[in-house]
Amino acid sequence: MNREKVIFAFFIVLALTLNVGFVVGDVDNPAHHEVLELFFAIVVSLVCTVLKFGDRSHLGALMLATSLVADLQLIAAGAIWGYYAHIAAAGMTGDAMASVVSFAAGALVANIISVVLLVIETVLVRR
Repeated sequence: MNREKVIFAFFIVLALTLNVGFVVGDVDNPAHHEVLELFFAIVVSLVCTVLKFGDRSHLGALMLATSLVADLQLIAAGAIWGYYAHIAAAGMTGDAMASVVSFAAGALVANIISVVLLVIETVLVRR
C-alpha cells in the first residue's frame, strides 16, 4: 500500500465530507451551518490543492483545477460570511446565509468531481 496515495485520498475525501457537512441544512438558517466547519473545509481544501501540485498527468491537471475551483468557492463563502457577520449593519440574515451556502454548494460539486476523478485514476492504475 502506498502511504502517499492513502494520505492524498484521505484529504480529498475529507474535503468532500466537510463540505457536505456544512451544506446540509436549511439554506437560509444560520443555526444549521457552523462557521468552524466552513473554516475546516477551507483549510482542508487548501491542503488538497497543495497535495495536487506534483501530479503532471492529464487527470492530475483536472484534479488540480477542481481543487482550485473548490478553494475559490469556499474562500468566497467565507468572505461573504465575514462581511455579513462583522461589517454589514443587517448582520447574518437568511439571504446572506443562502449566499454562503450557495457558494459552498458550488465547492461541493467541485469536490464530488475531484473524488470521481480520484476513483477513475485508481481504476486506471489497476489496469
